[in-house]
Amino acid sequence: MSIEAQAAGLPPALCCDEIENFVRIFKLIRPPHRGLRIGQIEVYGESTFLNGAAGGDHVVYLDFEHRYDLDQRIEEANANGQAEAAAKLADNRDRLGILVADVSGHKITDALAAAMLHQAFLTGVLYELDRFGEVTTTLFENLNTRFYRSLSFEKYITLVYGEISGAGKFRFLSAGSPPPLVFSAEYDRLVSICPDRLVSFSPLGLFPSEDDIDATRILRPIAYKPRYTVNEVNLLGDGDILILHTDGLDEHSRADGGVFVPVELEAVVRERKHLSAHEIYEAVREQALAFAPLQDDMTVVIIKKVGERG
Repeated sequence: MSIEAQAAGLPPALCCDEIENFVRIFKLIRPPHRGLRIGQIEVYGESTFLNGAAGGDHVVYLDFEHRYDLDQRIEEANANGQAEAAAKLADNRDRLGILVADVSGHKITDALAAAMLHQAFLTGVLYELDRFGEVTTTLFENLNTRFYRSLSFEKYITLVYGEISGAGKFRFLSAGSPPPLVFSAEYDRLVSICPDRLVSFSPLGLFPSEDDIDATRILRPIAYKPRYTVNEVNLLGDGDILILHTDGLDEHSRADGGVFVPVELEAVVRERKHLSAHEIYEAVREQALAFAPLQDDMTVVIIKKVGERG
C-alpha cells in the first residue's frame, strides 16, 4: 500500500481498484499510436512510463485531414464571410500537429494533469479552427492562464507544440521543453540548430501571461510570461530526422555518470537511419532502456523526411 493511500486512509483493495480505474480512463483518452504520414514526412512516437501504464508524459497528434471535416468547415467559413479562415483551414491539409508534454513529477497520478491538458487542448483546437482556421499561439496563452490558476507552483507542464508540413517545414512553440534535435543525413550526425530558432518560454502554468486581461483578479505574481513566439526548423534533405523528446530522454543517465544524449542517441540513429520512423523510435527506446533503467517518464517522437518515394 502506498504512502499516499495510507495518508488518505484508503483500504488497500479500494486503493488498487481506484488506481486501476484511473489508468483505464487515462488509456481511453490516448489510444495506441500507429504512426502518421503526410507528403514526404513520417511520424512516430510514444511515451514510456516509469510506473507502468500511466504518468505525466503525454503526446497528442493532430491529423487535421482525418480528425476534422475540413471541407465542411471551409464551406461554413466561406458562408459566414470568413475567407481568411477558410484559406487557413485548407492549408491544414498539408500539416500534422504534434503536442509533447511533461507534467512535473512522474507518479501515475500525474496523468490527471496530462488528461486535463489533453481535453483542454483538443477543445481549444476546435475553437481555434472555428475562429482562425488554424491553431495559433492564443490557444497556448489561454492554456497557460488556465493552468496557472489551477496548478500554479504545485505543478507545471513543459511542452512543445509544432506542425510539420508535407515538405518538412516544422513550426513550433516551446514552453520549457528540451529543444528538438536534428540528425542530418548529409553530415551523418546530430547538427546544431541556431539558438534564435529555439526560443523557449517558462513551463505552462508557472507564471501568468503578461497580457492576461484578467490579471487584476489574481494576486500579483513574482513574474509574468512574455507572449509565445513561433520557431521554425526545416528538414531539407531526404533522410533528415527531427527528434522531439521530454527530459526523461534528455537526462537519461547511468549511476556512473554516463549520459545517453547526445553520443549514444546519435549512434543509434546513425545505425538505423535507413529505417522507418517507427523502427527508429523502437531502436532508440530499446537502446535507452538497455543503457540505464528509467528514472523518469520518457517520450520520444521521430519525424523523418523520407522523400517522395519513401
